[in-house]
Amino acid sequence: MIVTMVSVPDGGLTRVSVQEARRRLATDPFLLLGVELPEEEGPAQEPVVRQLGLDDEDLEWFARPDGSPRAEFLGETAGFVVPVVRGGQVHHVHALGSERFLVVVHWGRRAGLAGDIAALVRRERPRDAVAALFLLLQEALSTFRRAAVEALLQVEELEDEMFEERRPEQVYRLSQQRRHSAVLHHALLPYLQGVDEVITRRMMSPDFPVERQRLAQEFQRAARLVLADIESLQDATRRAFASYGSLVAGEQNGVINRLAIVSVIFLPLSFLTGFFGMNFEFLTNRLETRDEFWLLAVGLQLVAVVGSLFLLHRSRIWRRLRDDD
Repeated sequence: MIVTMVSVPDGGLTRVSVQEARRRLATDPFLLLGVELPEEEGPAQEPVVRQLGLDDEDLEWFARPDGSPRAEFLGETAGFVVPVVRGGQVHHVHALGSERFLVVVHWGRRAGLAGDIAALVRRERPRDAVAALFLLLQEALSTFRRAAVEALLQVEELEDEMFEERRPEQVYRLSQQRRHSAVLHHALLPYLQGVDEVITRRMMSPDFPVERQRLAQEFQRAARLVLADIESLQDATRRAFASYGSLVAGEQNGVINRLAIVSVIFLPLSFLTGFFGMNFEFLTNRLETRDEFWLLAVGLQLVAVVGSLFLLHRSRIWRRLRDDD
């Protein structure tokens, strides 16, 4: 377990021992700690809350690998399991905040928010740990917003490419983006519902400070905007699939129209060939000269071909094919 302390207000990062973190948690009025746990579970160790000297009652879930979002107020302490997007994947960060401290636990460096929290502390200079907690929640939302906007731009580029030149691999890439949007929505929606319920219930309390009500309202407003961005991504992927289907249908209509033209040309020829191939008495006894053969067998077919081409040239099908080309 690696423990990192974020100094306030300059936002510097300092690695401390577990014993030092435990002592600072008991004495400091404002402390931000980041705890990094190994991605692969090793031998069973003492729970993080117990190592840090925190009350572990009702906190059995904290700092244990758990993919389900969570938002709970436990007296003076608030606990969250926050989804974070890193490298195109959704990770879960555990946060425990009170009036005096904020402890953030993540697994591996990819899902860590210590650097982001330090930058936010330097820029925003929160006055207490609760304000720092809302900064953390806002930063987690920002990772979803950045992922949704990046994916939305990729979908729009794919849609533009489809209209220029349609390729089969574009369907696979669109499928990936659609799956990515579903993962983002599935990870964020239950978390936002839980947080919104807890914050709304907390804001109804008469002892909830006005400044924190403002922070909570800003978080709720940002959450709605991020959720709208993800839903826009889902709509864009559906629209891109519909555009791809329309392009395929248009190409198939063109092929069908060309087949119709060939059928219109060869249908009279097939009829004439079949008609003169019958062994009627008129055909076998009356048509005996070469001129009659050329006039009826060949001349009628030429007239049928020219007449079919003239009718097609005057029809909408021919003009549509010419416009498509």
